[in-house]
Amino acid sequence: MEKAHGTETETGWRGSREGWLEAAYGALISEGIDAVKIKPLAESLKLSRTSFYWFFDSRASLLTALADMWEARTTSPLTKAARDYAETEAEAEAMLNVIGCFLKPETFDAKLEFSMRGWGLKDPAIMARIVEADRVRLEALCGMLERWGHPPQDADVRARTIYLVQIGYISMRVEESLETRVARIPNYVEVYTGRPPEPREVVRFRARFGLGSGT
Repeated sequence: MEKAHGTETETGWRGSREGWLEAAYGALISEGIDAVKIKPLAESLKLSRTSFYWFFDSRASLLTALADMWEARTTSPLTKAARDYAETEAEAEAMLNVIGCFLKPETFDAKLEFSMRGWGLKDPAIMARIVEADRVRLEALCGMLERWGHPPQDADVRARTIYLVQIGYISMRVEESLETRVARIPNYVEVYTGRPPEPREVVRFRARFGLGSGT
């Protein structure tokens, strides 16, 4: 199909690439990968099936875009945070900032992470991407800890403790209030780094989430 240029290719009766992708995202997190099919997506968007092909060559290309979205919404912000905060002199506060990435959907999309892991159980290619993402994320956390002065073995174990706890929250779909989760974080920081955060660091961290001092 020959594609025209201009705004008509992005919006209007055909919808938009972003619209199709967000519809696929919604189907994935609510019903699983088997629900990500062209006809149901078209019906949910009130668009024709043919309009899908204006933006994607096939369902496979949509699924690739969905997997790319997952990496952009999880791995990229986490590894960036590990790099950004690796050089700070205040290790505990830097760890608070890294942990904070997991608490906001705009910096770590936990629903998408959970759904991707379910998808990976059905698709070896997706599982391979997940395994690689796990490696990259752990490497970033371990590198951050090493730059703070932790020996390699110690940094590796601490990085795994940080990461596996966070993925455990997601995989087990733990339901707890933000206040409950945040109240535990100073203790997690001490476990992860070997030192507790300063009270003023905790106050600043809590303020980022609209919470009071907790005292």
